[in-house]
Amino acid sequence: MISKLVENAINAQIKVEEESSRIYLAMASWLETKGFPGAAAFLYRQTEEERMHLLKFIKYLNDRGGSAQIKELKAPQTKFKSLKEVFEKVLKHEEFVTASINTLYGVTIKAKDYTTSTFLQWFITEQIEEESTMRSIIDKMALLGEDKSGYFLIDKELATLALAPITAV
Repeated sequence: MISKLVENAINAQIKVEEESSRIYLAMASWLETKGFPGAAAFLYRQTEEERMHLLKFIKYLNDRGGSAQIKELKAPQTKFKSLKEVFEKVLKHEEFVTASINTLYGVTIKAKDYTTSTFLQWFITEQIEEESTMRSIIDKMALLGEDKSGYFLIDKELATLALAPITAV
């Protein structure tokens, strides 16, 4: 049986994961309407990945005798200035998710819930990859400087990344 403290912390993370999926969905939709089909496909894929994370937390919590709660969410931002701004916001959000998972991990250690601590190791490693990927995309955009014509190539590369299998579960 999972403690109420850990159950509440996991439920908070469930909300974070669901918000992440919606944020990336809104970004993907905006990108699709602005002529960035590759970037849109990449973020649609991220939307699905976040949903898989959400389901992983729900299933884990329910399997441990807790009760997953689906909370009300605020509407995500739907308009952006540029492709670069979108990915800067994605990186900032991924850093927020990392901090949230680290907080959850701290709760499990304090509660001496080593089973949940072990479960979270996968998410901790995943966040390293997520932040690194977003930094790499932003770095490539920075190489362009003020020349936005290279965004076509970045969009093409993102389309390729969108084809990678989702391995969240």
